[in-house]
Parts: sequence; structure tokens; C-alpha cells
Amino acid sequence: MFMKILTAKQIRQVEEKAFSGDFTEGGLMLSAGTACFNKILKYYGDGIENKKIAVVCGNGKNAGDGFVIANLFVKMGVNADIVLADKAPELPEPKMYFDEATANGVKDYYFTEYDFDCDIIVDCIFGIGFHGEPKAPFNEVFDAVNNSGAVVISIDTPSGTDATTGEVTHAVKADMTIAISTLKYAHVLPPANAYCGKVVTVSIGIPEDCYDGGYAQTITKADIKKNFYKRDKNSHKGSFGHQLNICGSYLMPGASVICAKSALKTGVGLLKCAFPKSLYPVMTAHLTQPIFKPLCENEEKTISMGAINDIFEELKWADSVAVGCGLGNNDDIQVIVGQIIKTSEAPVVLDADGINAVSPFIDILKDKKAPLVVTPHPAEMARLVDESVLYVQSLRIENAKAFAKENDVIVVLKGANTVVTDGADVYVNTNGNSGMAMGGTGDMLTGMIASFIAQGISPIEAAKSAVFIHGCCGDITAAELSQRGMTVDDMISLLGALMSEFE
Repeated sequence: MFMKILTAKQIRQVEEKAFSGDFTEGGLMLSAGTACFNKILKYYGDGIENKKIAVVCGNGKNAGDGFVIANLFVKMGVNADIVLADKAPELPEPKMYFDEATANGVKDYYFTEYDFDCDIIVDCIFGIGFHGEPKAPFNEVFDAVNNSGAVVISIDTPSGTDATTGEVTHAVKADMTIAISTLKYAHVLPPANAYCGKVVTVSIGIPEDCYDGGYAQTITKADIKKNFYKRDKNSHKGSFGHQLNICGSYLMPGASVICAKSALKTGVGLLKCAFPKSLYPVMTAHLTQPIFKPLCENEEKTISMGAINDIFEELKWADSVAVGCGLGNNDDIQVIVGQIIKTSEAPVVLDADGINAVSPFIDILKDKKAPLVVTPHPAEMARLVDESVLYVQSLRIENAKAFAKENDVIVVLKGANTVVTDGADVYVNTNGNSGMAMGGTGDMLTGMIASFIAQGISPIEAAKSAVFIHGCCGDITAAELSQRGMTVDDMISLLGALMSEFE
């Protein structure tokens, strides 16, 4: 089942709705602390009676969860201490649980008198309330936690990360983060996502009717599996769509090959590859299944404007069009890509040099005849919105959503936790790994999206499905070979077998 992803403001609104019903601040705090305690036992419970635990607490509401956790550990005979990062609690609900814990025998210490010689540290310093840069003594507490050598478990979000923007200047680096009720943006946005470690969620009993619609959400296997159906026994090659790839140049022929292979491995019925004629020996050496359409080329050995009429004819044949992988970027390419967008009546997937070609003339996206999927990496997105990569990365969801809405396109903003949005709904992918950070994986993804569209899946669902399956494929490949040693060819070799999970 998918998980909602909320900002700090949104989760506070949810909690306020809960408080207007049968829930109290203290009741939710007890529920959160108990749920987190049980989750810690699930993952780190083996031999925990012989471990020493420090529950490090601030003076806000997140501390209340920590006092509950410490109390529960001591009740089961575990050596658990409360460490106050700054001062004793003053808010009524956290103070109530602090008093209960200390009355039950939980020892409490101030940060300055604690040596952090422990096995597990539970971080309850800030949670979602943090923003900006930590001031003393909290910056020193963060350092002590990070340098302790203990397993670090953060409650809700790692202290020092901004739950809404994912910004970090100085923060606790967790081995595991237990998200309360829902994921927060810090769990999926860089750089905060790198501080979270393994992210798990716990329910604290807030009713579903306390949540409004319109939240970002994760992409799950169950969510996309409904897009795939059993193939009819009497199917033929035309039953599964016609895909046209307009990709490749003399300097980047591999991008065209990768895009083609991934389309074939994901089930498209007929694939036609259009490319500059000098690529013919490369294409035929690596591919046997597609139809080939060599096109006239310019002196840079990219497709020339002289090929435009041939391209127009091929567009009439296509059920989906993949444009841009390794295409090169010059005046000819800019004209060709613009004409494809304005002419194609089949959905277009625009990647790489296709995106670069339209960046100076972005309004051309509004002249499209058919749905358009744009698949930028952060640097390409920065060119599309005329901003820095840092700006794009600091507001990944907002930038992708705004661009998709303004231009009526589907955006697949690639990178760790790829964002997929049509300008209304937002989906974030949480699988995949850093071994996929290499040339060619984007070309593979483009071929997959176009393949699924050609097979009749709607563009937004095709994008979600391709992103999720692409991430799965990367994770399986890394597990078999290593993140450093894996290649795109390794991923593609596993892709066909992986598709059996969706039949």
C-alpha cells in the first residue's frame, strides 16, 4: 500500500483534526512512543536486555515520545537512560511522561554529564519542529550522537533536518528513522534523505478522515501491478503497440541501443529505431529485433533537418515516441524535436538532448498535440526552469509539480527518490540505489516509459510503472553484483525476468 508524504504543516493540521475528536495531545504522545518502542524491539530486540540505551530528548513535544520509550524499556528490564539535550521539559504532556519515567526508576542526565558509552541512541531531540541551523548546545549534542559509535534511531525525522524542505546544515545521522503516522518530505528529499538510514513508519491510530486529499505519495508494487494484465492467447505483435525511438548520434550511439533494449525487454510489440545513417553498423551489431530507419545526417553526424519528412511519416505509425537519448544538440536537432512535439499524435517521451533542445524555447511544449512526458535529471530540470541545480534539488517536488502544471506535461524528475507528477498528483519512488548513478540508466528508463505507453498504459501510469520497475531492477542487480560493479547492461539482462512479477 502506498504511503502518504506530508509536510510539517500538513501533519500538524491532521493532528489538530484528531484533537477536535476523541484524541488528546497526551494520548497521541503515548501512542507514538509505544509504537516506536515496539518498532525498535522488532529491529533491534535480539539481546536487547544486555544493551545500554540512551534516549536523547529536547524540550519540545518530540521529547515526550522519548520519555515514553525510555520508560517502556526500563519496565522490561533494559538499561535505558534519559539524556536531556538542553533542559528539563516544561510543556505539560512531555513533563507528565518525564515525571512518570523518572518515578519508575529511569535515570536522567544532562548532556554535559553523559559519556554516550552505549549501544543504541534514540534521537528525540527535535523531530519535525526543526528548521534552520542548530545552536549550542544542540550542535554539540548532534556531534556527540554521531561520534558515539552507537546505533542511532531517530524518531519521526533525524534532528537537524527540515521535515518540509529536506534542508540540512548540521544534523543527526541515523541508522534508522521511525516516521510517525506518515512519511515526511525529509524522508524522500535530498539532502535529508541521506541522514535517515532505513525508514519505517508506525501508525498511532489517527483516523483516515483526519487526512485531506492531495498529498504526495509513494509508488508501490501493488499500485502499479494493476496496470498490467494477462496477455490474450490470441495476441499478435500489433497487440502490444508500435514504439518509435528517435535517438542516437555518432558520438552517443549507445544511448539509442540502451533505449531500444529496455523497450524490447518490457514487452513492446514492434519497435522502430530511427537514427543517423552512420550508426547503422552499431545498431545492427547490437540489435536484431527492431525495424531500422536510418536517416540522413549533417556533418556533425546527428539527424539533419533533411530527415523531417521521413520522421513525419514514421510518427503516423507510432503509438508512442521516445525522443532525445544520445541525439546531440544543434540547430537541426532543435528544429526536429520542436516539429515532433507539434506534430506527433502519439504520446512523446522527451529525454536528455530532447530536453536540452527545447530548453531555450520552452513554450513549444504548449503546442503539443499529444501527451508529453519529460524526464529530466536535476541539471536538465535546472535548464528548463532557468535556475541552479541547487535550487531544483532544494525544491524537487515543488519545481516538478509547478513545471508540470504550467506546461500541461508529466514530469519525471530523476535522481534519488524520483518524482513523478502531472501537476496535480505527486508520486515519489523510494526504491533504487546509488549504483544506478551512471550513464545510460536514464536512456533505459525512457525506453521503458515509451514501451508501457505503446502497450496502452496511460502516460502517468506508464511513468510511475517504469520508474518503480527500473528501481527494482537496479536493486536486484546491485544485490547480485554490487553497486560499484553493476552496469546498465547488467540491469537490462535482468529486466525481462523481472517483468514476470507484473504478468
